[in-house]
Amino acid sequence: MVACNTVSAISLDILKKKTEVPVIGVLLPGAEAAIRSTRNKRIGVIGTETTIHSSAYHRAITSLDPEVEVIGVPCPLFVPLVEEGRTDGEVALKVATGYLNGLKESNIDTLVLGCTHYPLLKGIITAVMGDGITLVDSAVETARVVGDILKGEGLLRRDNASPERKFFVTDTPDRFRKVGERFLGHEIEHIEKVEIPGI
Repeated sequence: MVACNTVSAISLDILKKKTEVPVIGVLLPGAEAAIRSTRNKRIGVIGTETTIHSSAYHRAITSLDPEVEVIGVPCPLFVPLVEEGRTDGEVALKVATGYLNGLKESNIDTLVLGCTHYPLLKGIITAVMGDGITLVDSAVETARVVGDILKGEGLLRRDNASPERKFFVTDTPDRFRKVGERFLGHEIEHIEKVEIPGI
């Protein structure tokens, strides 16, 4: 699974050609969920500048339903807000309002969170957009697709033992721990810094 929306937007086809293992990106599952959700065929997408400017979500959504209008807005400051733990409060609200006011006025009824960081800002996004907007978490939708594939191939884990999680990083383990625990909602214990030759 390619969990990053930006990597899915610009590199998924290349990655699929380089491996025999099925590679699932986050764009199509997010697009399919947005199509199922919309009632007025007006869908917003927020993501990094690269994701939005690639038009990958626009192509994915309109390939499923050409009548849907897709409005993409880059929200580059959302990533540092999440990584610094500023997912609520006055700063986050001002940034979100600045990015999302135009989307709110555009009469969308569904908003795709096109970056894995953005679900941590659901509270602020909902506060700006209002309760009438359905938020689509592309990572959750992709996990469902991967689960269905594993089930179909008979590869689901059969015992209930707790998994052992190990994380390998090329940067500062303490920084990864701090940010990762925000995402996962529990402590991260096994982190190993690795060196990649040539980088």
